[in-house]
Amino acid sequence: MHLNLKNLFPETENLDILKHQQVTRLDLLNALNYLIKEINTSKKEEQPKKWLKSSEVKSLLRISPGTLQNLRINGTLTYTKIGGIIFYSYEEILKVMEQNKVNRNTNE
Repeated sequence: MHLNLKNLFPETENLDILKHQQVTRLDLLNALNYLIKEINTSKKEEQPKKWLKSSEVKSLLRISPGTLQNLRINGTLTYTKIGGIIFYSYEEILKVMEQNKVNRNTNE
């Protein structure tokens, strides 16, 4: 994230003056508000990828390569193979997770 001093201190015309000034509480509040706005904006822009590679799925679900292979073989997780690379749909993973949700009152 690149911080623009003009956005942090809009009331300051000459940014060189900032080097010789004390920081006030108002300055700190302006900087904090700006940072919060930047963080919230960057969070909104982050969207999950539509297609995930095997390593990403293993990390996401915290499963071993063998478990991922079993989920493929038994048809639990559908996949697309292009060349030697296997891709999984993020939406499909979410759907499988919802379908396999266990109710607290049922015995496993």
